[in-house]
Amino acid sequence: MPSLDQALRAALDARRPLLDELHAQGTDCYRLFHGSQEGVPGLTIDRYGPQLLIQSFHQPLDVALLPRLSAQIDASLGTPLLMVYNDRSQGHSRIDRAAHQPEPAALAELVGHEWGLNYRVRGRHAGQDPLLFLDLRNARGWVKQHAAGKSVLNLFAYTCGVGLCASAGGASEVWNLDFAAGNLAVGKENAALNPQLPAMRFIQSDYFSAIRQLADLPIAHRRGHRLPSYERLEQRQFDLVFLDPPAWAKSAFGTVDLLRDYQSLLKPALLTTAEGGVLVCSNNLAKVDMGEWRDQVMRCASKLGRPVRDCQPIFPAADFPSRDGHAPLKTLILHL
Repeated sequence: MPSLDQALRAALDARRPLLDELHAQGTDCYRLFHGSQEGVPGLTIDRYGPQLLIQSFHQPLDVALLPRLSAQIDASLGTPLLMVYNDRSQGHSRIDRAAHQPEPAALAELVGHEWGLNYRVRGRHAGQDPLLFLDLRNARGWVKQHAAGKSVLNLFAYTCGVGLCASAGGASEVWNLDFAAGNLAVGKENAALNPQLPAMRFIQSDYFSAIRQLADLPIAHRRGHRLPSYERLEQRQFDLVFLDPPAWAKSAFGTVDLLRDYQSLLKPALLTTAEGGVLVCSNNLAKVDMGEWRDQVMRCASKLGRPVRDCQPIFPAADFPSRDGHAPLKTLILHL
C-alpha cells in the first residue's frame, strides 16, 4: 500500500484536468481524495470553497499528519485553505469534536460554489454530514440544464441544492420537501445567498404523508396508533421530480429502506410525475447493484401503468473514482 503522501499526490495529479474544468464552470467544491478507491480506506478529503474538510471513518488519523497534508494540498491548488478535521470513526459516524480543534476562521460561516451558485459551508454544525453531498454534483448539473419552464418537486431535499439548480435553470416553480427543519433552514440560507433567483417553496413534512397526498393515495394508518398532525397538500403533478432518499429512516407514516423496499418510495413519486415528465431517482447503497436496481425500477413503473420511455444513468464525476465501475451512488433519469 502506498504511503498517504504518495496516495494523495497521485490523487491530486489525476484530478488536474477535472479541477481545471470545474473551476472554469464556477465550482470550487469537490473531492480531492477518495480513500476507499485511492489507497487509504476510510479517509476522505474534500474542498468546500475556502475550506478543506478531512474526515476519517474507520480509525482516527494521526493529527500530527494534518499540517503536512494541508500544506501539500495548498501547494497543489495554489491557494491556502482553512482546514477542519472530523474523526467519525466512533459509533453512528458521530464526529469526535475533541479529536481536533480547528482555528476559529475554519469554523466561520463560509461560502462555496458549484455550477456558479453559492452554498453555505460549515465545517461543523448540529448534524454529522457536510451541507452539500459532492457526489450528486452531476445530477444537480443535469437539473440545472433541463429545468427551464418546468415545475419541480425536490424530495428529501436536504439543503435544497437540487432546488437551487432548478431555480437557476429557469424552472417555473420549485418545491423543496424535507422532514428536518434544520435542513430546510440551510436551504433558505442557500436561497438567500443567491438573491438573483426566483423564490422557492420550502415544505417541512414527512415524505410519506406529503407524497401520498400529492399522488392522491390514502395515508397509511397503523392500527392502535394515532398519526401525528401533518401539512395538508392538494393532489397535483410536477414536470420534474427528484427523489434522493437516505439509506434508511423510520417515521409514524412509513419506513425508508433502500435495500428492501425502494418501491414504496418510487410508486407515489411516479404518480406525482406528470405524463411526459421526468423522474430522477437515486440509490446510495453500495451493496445494491445498478443493473438489478434499474430492472426493479423499470418493473415498478410498468406495473403501475407508468412505463418508462427512456432511462439514462448519471454517474458521479471523476473526483469519485470507482475501480470496478460500480460507484455507491446510482442515479437514473426516467422519461415517462
